[in-house]
Formats: sequence, C-alpha cells, structure tokens
Amino acid sequence: MAGGVRQYDSKIIFPKKERQEFIKGESGVIFCGPPSANSSGGGCGAVYYKKSWRHNLINYKKIKESASVKFRVCPACQMIKNKQFEGEIIIENVPDKSLNELKNLINAFSKRAYEKDPLHRLINIKQKKSSLEITTTENQLAVRLARKIKETFKKSRMKISYSSSPGDTVYIKIFFNKNG
Repeated sequence: MAGGVRQYDSKIIFPKKERQEFIKGESGVIFCGPPSANSSGGGCGAVYYKKSWRHNLINYKKIKESASVKFRVCPACQMIKNKQFEGEIIIENVPDKSLNELKNLINAFSKRAYEKDPLHRLINIKQKKSSLEITTTENQLAVRLARKIKETFKKSRMKISYSSSPGDTVYIKIFFNKNG
C-alpha cells in the first residue's frame, strides 16, 4: 500500500483517562473555582478559553460579551483534591549540606513551570530522614525536574519507570552517593 493509509493510521485510540483529562473544545469561558465564596472545593482561578487552560484573559480582548461563562475545577485542582499525581520523584541519601539547595531548586523549577502552564504544579514535597518525596500534577514536569536535579547534582544516579497502560504516571528515583 504505497502512499495509502494503513489500518492502524486511520484511528487513534486514546486511553479513557486521557480523554477525560481534556475538555473536548468547549466554547465559552470556564473559570476554575466555585461561582461564589460560599461554595466548597476552591479553585486556582485558571481560565479555560480557546481549547486550553491559562492563568488569565489579559491577552484576549476579543471575547464576545455573549460568551457563556461556566465554573468548573481545572484538571490540576481536581487531581490535588482527589490526592492523585502523575509524577513522583523519590530522592534518597540527600546530603544535609545540599538539602536547602535541592528544595530551592525544586520550588523554583516548579514555579517557572506553573508560570508557563497553570496545570503544571508541584503538589507536595515530603521530607523523610535523608530522603525527599516529590509529587507533581504532570508526568512531563516530573521528568524535566528530575533531569534538572541530575544535571545540577552530578554525584547522583537516576532511574525512570512508567506505569503500565492505560496510566501515564511516571515514577523516578534519584540516588545520591553516600559520600555526597
């Protein structure tokens, strides 16, 4: 079949989870959060407009006054509320002298990622003796963060593993050498 469409090219099947994660091109404007302060659940204030989540609508001056406005929790806030994550990094044998520098790196990197995309969030950093457990809302964020940690702290090893399909969670372990 030279130049023709093969059977496996004609239909892309997305896992159920991935279809649920993305809103199917809804029209109007959707704000993350409840319509009133009395509602429970909270929200980050991100805005869904023109098929993506954004921090605000400052750059979109041509929004029609007739556009429908809805309130819904964004995927990142929903994951945090449900205690879910797509990225987990466990860092073992963290030297005491590098702990603050490592935490600062994680927080700064995550803040820059959030500024680019409101769905890329650092969920939590848990410290347990000489290890750190980091969770993120996006698997790509976790991988990029782990690579940055590995690049910054040369005396470390990294192992990346992914959950089996249909999941898209990434599990990363970083090991610091015992002698720092």
